[in-house]
Amino acid sequence: MSTAHCRTTWLITGTSRGIGYEIVRQLVQSSANVVIAACRNPDKAVDLHALKDTVATGNLHIVTIDVSDFEAVRGFSKQLEPILGDTGLDYLINNAGISTEDTGFTVDPEAFLHVFRTNVAGPALLSQICLPFLKRSSRKVILNVSSFGGSHVQHFGNAYASYAMTKSALNMLTVKQKAEHPDMIMIAMCPGWVKTEMGGEGALIEPEESVQGILKLITSVTSKDSGRYLRYNGEEIPW
Repeated sequence: MSTAHCRTTWLITGTSRGIGYEIVRQLVQSSANVVIAACRNPDKAVDLHALKDTVATGNLHIVTIDVSDFEAVRGFSKQLEPILGDTGLDYLINNAGISTEDTGFTVDPEAFLHVFRTNVAGPALLSQICLPFLKRSSRKVILNVSSFGGSHVQHFGNAYASYAMTKSALNMLTVKQKAEHPDMIMIAMCPGWVKTEMGGEGALIEPEESVQGILKLITSVTSKDSGRYLRYNGEEIPW
């Protein structure tokens, strides 16, 4: 019998720090959740391992994945099967992402492709690999962590061009996923400008507040919400 039997199962990428880590931290406070925390370098994820020492065995699994390494992503189901068994995956949160400082006229093609690989192509492929596990669940939710920078209406002006373009593409991926699988729930969500290493010291929102909103929203959305582009507080973002 799977360790996830009769409990809610989660897979989150980019969990060694920032929003990803905070999502894991809040989820494992409930023994009803089985959390699979994925990151590039688990050996260096000190906070994750410290967190694991505080929860019951089987509630938190730390696994290795670099979403920009497509070969590794294609083989990722081998890490999921021993944890999930025949149990479905209720929630996939595509959170891992990177950025680069550039503008529309200073985009470096190689740097842009690296950002696109991590922020869009990786999540798209991981969603494919996780699809059989999601289909076994009665919940079937994919959350693609986007940004208001992905909006054509509300964005960063001329800054962070590569990042903004990839988040816009991630929003479109969400729409395409919804169209292909109307039996599932796909959401693109902006976590807000959060005080993390990526968000910087000038950010306005604490990680705890952002993640509280994310989890409240993602656990309450229905099929009618699928394909929407939302803020962590539930507001619709014009796109």
